[in-house]
Amino acid sequence: MTVRELLRRIDSRELSEWQAYYGIEPWGTEVDDHRFGVVTSTIANVNRDPKKRARPYNPDDFFPRHTGEEEDVEDNADKWRAFIAPFQK
Repeated sequence: MTVRELLRRIDSRELSEWQAYYGIEPWGTEVDDHRFGVVTSTIANVNRDPKKRARPYNPDDFFPRHTGEEEDVEDNADKWRAFIAPFQK
């Protein structure tokens, strides 16, 4: 719904309650991305060769952060190729 429709349907008290709830229990794509990153980094860490990788993977390694800078697509593709290489037979 639009912001205008939202403000017609709920009052400021309810909106404040939803904001407080979101502060305690956030939802949305950013939270989903983080959950995906946790699962993916766990799988990658259990299967990594610690001799070939200096540090364990962390969730941030597996989901994009939009910085506003233009992304180098080929550099990004090279990183993913290097990551999946050990898992390919």
